[in-house]
Amino acid sequence: MAMVLSDETVKTAIDTAALTRRLRLLRRRSQVKALLLVAPLMIFLVSVFVLPIGVLLTRSIDNSDVSRALPTTAAALATWNGRDVPGEPLFAALAADLKASSREDVAEVAKRLNNYESGIRSSLLKTARNIRNAQAPFQAAFIDVDARWANPERWSVFKQAMPKMTDFYLLAALDLQRSEMGQITGVTPKNAVHLDVLLRTFAVSLSVTILCVLTGYPLAALMARSKGWVANALLILVLLPFWTSLLVRTSAWVVLLQSRGVVNSGLIWLGLIDAAQPLDLIYNRIGVLIAMTHILLPFMVLPIYSVMKSIPPVYLRAASSLGAPPFSTFWRVYLPMSMPGVSAGGLLVFILALGYYITPALVGGPRDQMVSYFIAYYANQVTNWGMAAALSAILLVAVLILYAIYNRLIGIDRLRIG
Repeated sequence: MAMVLSDETVKTAIDTAALTRRLRLLRRRSQVKALLLVAPLMIFLVSVFVLPIGVLLTRSIDNSDVSRALPTTAAALATWNGRDVPGEPLFAALAADLKASSREDVAEVAKRLNNYESGIRSSLLKTARNIRNAQAPFQAAFIDVDARWANPERWSVFKQAMPKMTDFYLLAALDLQRSEMGQITGVTPKNAVHLDVLLRTFAVSLSVTILCVLTGYPLAALMARSKGWVANALLILVLLPFWTSLLVRTSAWVVLLQSRGVVNSGLIWLGLIDAAQPLDLIYNRIGVLIAMTHILLPFMVLPIYSVMKSIPPVYLRAASSLGAPPFSTFWRVYLPMSMPGVSAGGLLVFILALGYYITPALVGGPRDQMVSYFIAYYANQVTNWGMAAALSAILLVAVLILYAIYNRLIGIDRLRIG
C-alpha cells in the first residue's frame, strides 16, 4: 500500500513538472508573438525618433572635426608647452594640414574655432588662401598674413579645440566656460544669455500651466456636470481647436491682440480705454501667455474632465447629507478626487510648453523667445550644431528631472485617468 502511494506521488509530481514546463513554453511563445507584433512599431520609433535624437545629442560633446582635419597640427600641439611662441615645426604642420585639406574642411574648422575665439574664422580662411602657395619657412608667412599668429593665445585656441570630446558647448549653454587653467568659470555678463533663456522658458511654461489650471478646471467641471446636447456641445468646442492648424490659431491672435485689433477696438467702442492709448497686448509676455494658454487649454481640460466624469455623484450627496457645506464638499471630497487629472494635465501642459517655438516667435517680443527659438537659430541660421545639441540636451535633462520629481512626489501610477 505504501509502495502504491509512493508511485502515485511520483506520477503526480512528474505530471505537475510537465504541466509547469508546458505552461512556461506557452507563456514564452505568447511573449514572442507579442514582441513580433510590436517589433515594426518599435523599429520605426527607434529609427525615426530615438536614433536621430541620440545622434543630435552626441553633437553636444563631439569635437572631432578640428583634429580630423588638422591631424599633423594636433600631433605638434601635443608637445607644445602652451606658453611660448611656437617654433617653425608647428607652423609647418599647420601649413601642411591647410594645404592637404579641402576648402570645405577648412571652412568647417574655421567655423568651429570661431566658437572659441571670435574673429578667428576670417583670419584662418585668409591664412589658408595665402599659405597654399607659400614655401618654407612658414612662420614668417603666417605672421605676414596676421600678426596674431605670433601670440601664444592664438595657438591655445587650437590646442583647446583639439580633443575629440569636449564640454565646451554644454558649459556654454549654462553660461559657463573653462579658463586656461581648466577651471570652470562664468562667462562675462555681456555673453551670459543662455541661462536667462532657460529660466525664462521655465517661467513662461509654469505661468501657462497655472493659467490652464485656473481656466480649465471650471470648464471641465461644467462639462462633467452637464448632460445631453449641452455636454456634447462643450466637448466639441474643446476639441475644435485640434482641427485647426497651430499656425492659423497663433496668427488669429495677432489679428485679435494688435493695437487696431478686435480686442482693442471693442474696448474703445465700450469706452473702457482711450483710442489714442490702446492696450499693449502683443509682441510681449502678455501675448505669449494668452496665445499659449488658448492653444494648450484642451490638454488640461480633457484629463481633468476624464477624471471628473468617473467620480460617483453619490460621494458628494453623502457629504451633503452629513452636513458638509458646498465649499467643504468641494474642498475635502471633489478636489482631492480630481487631483490625478489636474496633475496629469499640468505635467502634460508644462512639458508641451517647454518646447514651444512658433507661438512665442509670432506674438512675443525679442525678450520673450524661449529656448526652442535659440535651438532653431543655432541649427538653421548659424549652423552651430554643437550649441543646438547642448541646449536640446539641457532641455531634455530638465524634463527628465521634472518627471523624476513628479514620480517621487505623486507617483506615475496616479496618471491613470478615466
